[in-house]
Amino acid sequence: MFLLLLLLVDVLPVSTEGGEIIWGTEAKLHSHPYMAFIRYYDKKSKPKRCGGFLVEKDIVMTAAHCDGRNISITLGAHNIKEQNNTQFIPVHKSIPHESYSSAKMVNDIMLLKTIALPKRHNWVKPGQVCTLEVQESQTCQKLYKSYNNSTQLCVGNPKDKKATAGRFGGPFVCQGMAQGIVSQHHCTGDLPEVFTRISSFIPWIQKK
Repeated sequence: MFLLLLLLVDVLPVSTEGGEIIWGTEAKLHSHPYMAFIRYYDKKSKPKRCGGFLVEKDIVMTAAHCDGRNISITLGAHNIKEQNNTQFIPVHKSIPHESYSSAKMVNDIMLLKTIALPKRHNWVKPGQVCTLEVQESQTCQKLYKSYNNSTQLCVGNPKDKKATAGRFGGPFVCQGMAQGIVSQHHCTGDLPEVFTRISSFIPWIQKK
């Protein structure tokens, strides 16, 4: 097993107090310029939030279960409750994977094309950083019936670091490269969690 970094956008409701990640640490300013905060409305017109990250100037990658109506992206928010020096960008088109299944939570990956290109600024910042470890596939196979090691990653932490719900779609980064997308967690809130394995979807991404 090897250590990776999970980058989390501050996406908690306003009522949440204090740090969003138990035992987590706040990311350094300017350290991860690709983080994105996503807002949208679900089928019941309820406001939802997700994380994401820039993969091109006008394309953000996130989880397919973060699809909905009136999707918008905020860049440059170290704390989403403080709107200074942020870019608010409407989404022109959402492209969820054609084989995404909400029932099985497989192929949970989506691309968002923005209406306007984000400006290049050095102040674009991330939210929270939490050190986690990749676990053996058998661990997640026991917890998630549809877990598929060829397209998903099993990620946990021996010290039981936990992050609150709402940062789905954010990246799982190793040595500066995005390796996974936050996809699902166990109903009890226990780790490990499941991440979409980005490398398995490179051909699909290149076609889009």
